[in-house]
Amino acid sequence: MTTPTELRLLPWLGPEGKPCYLSADERGGYVSRLADNVAAVQLGTAAELLEETSETLSDRDVTLDEMRRLTKEPSRALRDVLCVATSRGHLLTDGESGP
Repeated sequence: MTTPTELRLLPWLGPEGKPCYLSADERGGYVSRLADNVAAVQLGTAAELLEETSETLSDRDVTLDEMRRLTKEPSRALRDVLCVATSRGHLLTDGESGP
C-alpha cells in the first residue's frame, strides 16, 4: 500500500471537486509531466490576472460587471496557485527537487 507521503497532489480537482493524487514511482511519467504543464499554465494565468487586476483597480470608471469579474477570475486563479504551491511543497518535503 502507498503511504500518503508518496502521493503527489495534482493541480486539478476530481469528481465532486475533490483533490486528485498521483501514486507513481517515477517523477517523469506522463501524468507527472502533464501535471507540471498544467501547473505552469495555471501560474501564467495567475500572473496575467494579477496584472489585469492592478490595471482595473487603477481605473476610476470601472463598471460593476468588471468588478464582479475582478473578484471571480482571480479567486479561481488563487485557488489553482494554492494547489500548485501545496503540491510543490509536498514534493520538496519528500526530498525531491521541484519541477
